[in-house]
Amino acid sequence: MPPPPPLLLLTVLVFAAARPGCEFERNPAVTCVDLQLRTCSDAAYNHTTFPTLLQHRSWEVVEASSEYILLSVLHQLLEGQCNPDLRLLGCAVLAPRCEGGRVRRPCQHICEGLREACQPAFDAIDMAWPYFLDCHRYFKSEDEGCYDPLEKLRGGLEADEALPSGLPPTFIRFSHHSYAQMVRVLRRTASRCAHVARTYSIGRSFDGRELLVIEFSSRPGQHELMEPEVKLIGNIHGNEVAGREMLIYLAQYLCSEYLLGNPRIQRLLNTTRIHLLPSMNPDGYEVAAAEGAGYNGWTSGRQNAQNLDLNRNFPDLTSEYYRLAETRGARSDHIPIPQHYWWGKVAPETKAIMKWMQTIPFVLSASLHGGDLVVSYPFDFSKHPQEEKMFSPTPDEKMFKLLSRAYADVHPMMMDRSENRCGGNFLKRGSIINGADWYSFTGGMSDFNYLHTNCFEITVELGCVKFPPEEALYTLWQHNKESLLNFVETVHRGIKGVVMDKFGKPVKNARILVKGIRHDITTAPDGDYWRLLPPGTHIVIAQAPGYTRVIKKVILPARMKRAGRVDFILQPLGVGPRNSLHGLRRTGPHDPLGGASSLGEATEPDPLRARRQPSADGSKPWWWSYFTSLSTHRPRWLLKY
Repeated sequence: MPPPPPLLLLTVLVFAAARPGCEFERNPAVTCVDLQLRTCSDAAYNHTTFPTLLQHRSWEVVEASSEYILLSVLHQLLEGQCNPDLRLLGCAVLAPRCEGGRVRRPCQHICEGLREACQPAFDAIDMAWPYFLDCHRYFKSEDEGCYDPLEKLRGGLEADEALPSGLPPTFIRFSHHSYAQMVRVLRRTASRCAHVARTYSIGRSFDGRELLVIEFSSRPGQHELMEPEVKLIGNIHGNEVAGREMLIYLAQYLCSEYLLGNPRIQRLLNTTRIHLLPSMNPDGYEVAAAEGAGYNGWTSGRQNAQNLDLNRNFPDLTSEYYRLAETRGARSDHIPIPQHYWWGKVAPETKAIMKWMQTIPFVLSASLHGGDLVVSYPFDFSKHPQEEKMFSPTPDEKMFKLLSRAYADVHPMMMDRSENRCGGNFLKRGSIINGADWYSFTGGMSDFNYLHTNCFEITVELGCVKFPPEEALYTLWQHNKESLLNFVETVHRGIKGVVMDKFGKPVKNARILVKGIRHDITTAPDGDYWRLLPPGTHIVIAQAPGYTRVIKKVILPARMKRAGRVDFILQPLGVGPRNSLHGLRRTGPHDPLGGASSLGEATEPDPLRARRQPSADGSKPWWWSYFTSLSTHRPRWLLKY
């Protein structure tokens, strides 16, 4: 369908403006005016000019345009993805930066990077890439003096804070950290220990804050064969801040002690890949921090900016597990995400965690909370939904108890026998409890870890005060430091190895079964695996489609602190394909999280995508009526068909 006349005119005007010698920003008549667009109020500049790059000649025309309406609702349309990056990029075109009578255009490479990252989000809602974000037409190269429209988004995060004079670089400031301070500390720490640490982002919160991870490993950024992966996550509830601070301190401690030659820390970092995400809910933290320590309500800031409880936002796979467990021969591990899950509200923070888990073959995890003093472990959802408190163990009950005790048994307050202490009602249980036996809930992150991936996750309640005063933070660190280290070290319990064929080629996605434990784990792309197991005698089986199964007997002594090496060589079953993925592919080819998992298992199609595809009768996408109801200008440039 040909574009309407206004768009044709716009194309002509833009083309004319882009001709050599007639560039818009070289027009000597440009007058800078104050930027007055609410949607662009957080741009990296304060002045713009008329006419704009889109030939809008007044604020009224800009605000009535479909382009401006799109920017104001991108947040909701893309469910928090690429926010606020895309909005700021669009503002740089709708309200161009004006300095000293000249218009400055945004950088082309920034636009290209965002298009590559954000195109899948537009595809998911069946929307074309907006024409005014054409990276070649409205943007310039660095050689031509462009500017970064996202500079304010990162403003204050790049600059370092000098430590008080006379203090050593190993100094840890036991205080609450704002978002900017947290980012600076993590980046500074990674810089000090660049040979064993790095920072990276797994995504953005709904309000656009980076979900920043600091990683420690002998080879940062790489999965090493046979090296187990551990993640520690804090601040999933924004007002539960102790875990956030503990992980910030832990990052600094690991770096400093490694540099100082601490043999325990050097051994840990040389044999383990550790990922620390201090704040999974930075938006909720801002709400809680505004009230401050000691004044924070029990729920203020608990949810994310969408008012979603992130620890109730994961797919409910536990209900499906209970159904499968009653079916003979059915697999009750690596359960796919049900299609109906994607019809509800899924927070960008939740999506980021799930995609992270698909990217890295995590073995062990802990989520740090506040509000009590106890370690809980899966299942968190009761076997009988009507029962609010009911012991509901996983097939790995013994191992989960060992993992929980690894934290609780070396925590001085969890072992305090005083009934007046915080969490006194857990004394007789040794300060550990099955989650559903405490209180049942669905959509939790720990159950999802166990049922969708190889990862075993526990939940640690660090204390009864959700937002402790600053003077309590040092004591909290002293109570939890040894527990954190001891827990991470338990990833080296059980067995590990490589599954390969007779030619030495790794077999990815092979299944590792343990007789008597109805929960299999799968090999990573390099064929390596890690199976957390308690001491004792175990019959371990490795199998993959197209190969014979191999059975081995394994004896794990009670005091064994390093995982036993158990490799498997699988023999092919006659001729034919040996693709180990074939027998395990249980779902469709489209992955709403952005690709196949690291374990090689495809995930289910996104029902939203199916819903949003154009129908056979040529009807428009679901969002079309919204735009046509707000403006007389129909933005056909958003239609892909």
